[in-house]
Amino acid sequence: MADEPAISAAPRMRYPSPPTALRWLRLQLKVLSAVAPELAFRQAWKLFISPRRLPIKAWEAPALVDARRRVVDCESGAVAVYEWGPEAAPAVVLVHGWEHRASFWRAWVEPLLAAGFRVVALDGPAHGASAGKQATLVAFGGAVQVVMHTVGEVRAIVAHSFGAASVAGLPVRLPDGAPLPRLVLLSASIGPRAVAGRFADFLYLSNDFVARFAQYVEQATGRSADSFGVAVSGPGTKAEKVLVIHDENDEIIPFSEGQEIAAAWPGAVLHATRGLGHNRILRDAKVVQVAVSFIG
Repeated sequence: MADEPAISAAPRMRYPSPPTALRWLRLQLKVLSAVAPELAFRQAWKLFISPRRLPIKAWEAPALVDARRRVVDCESGAVAVYEWGPEAAPAVVLVHGWEHRASFWRAWVEPLLAAGFRVVALDGPAHGASAGKQATLVAFGGAVQVVMHTVGEVRAIVAHSFGAASVAGLPVRLPDGAPLPRLVLLSASIGPRAVAGRFADFLYLSNDFVARFAQYVEQATGRSADSFGVAVSGPGTKAEKVLVIHDENDEIIPFSEGQEIAAAWPGAVLHATRGLGHNRILRDAKVVQVAVSFIG
């Protein structure tokens, strides 16, 4: 039997003093795993695909004020879409990460408009103003694909974290099958197995969770979990040029995974940052400028 792919080493997310709710959840899953492992897995899976709708942050509140808004019907339910700039201009589609929303792209809108592009952002399924309570990689990527069919000419997709995994893992394609001119991936994980490993580590789940996770994904989708890997499936986007941006101090997804993606994806370029972490990379003016220049 072939060895399973190794899970990239990840920063261990530890609280100095874990909240009571987290300690209780870990204990509950531990006990349940001992007496009813299948039920424990299903409860963990439900947690895994259920994003929290977090309060709007002060810096993102003005982001959508001047956006044109519409709703697109997807298999997952109604998806909120926001658009800026001339309708005839080529679009840059922005795809947010887990528990984020379209407004997290506030720092990107003006620079992209100034460069002559139209900007399109969406709230993924179960995020922001979109419908639903649960979101899988397939559902999220599927919603992005549906939105792409409504946009017209697309110059680039810029995707962060879970959004990057969804765009590359599905993969999302231009409606007519033409090559996507530019693809920018920020803080992307190498694949679902690595994400499941970090989730299991955080909740102190048993060692067989990742294997059970991979089995469940294959049963549900007809594809192996590893087939959704960013560098495995991503070239199916037919992206002509790919830019991978990852911070060396990313506290959620290790920098080594960005390195792996860039090394495994033919022609992809890695741009490393330092000191921005997993989320502040989205609001850094230098990062935005690097990406806008690459797209242009």
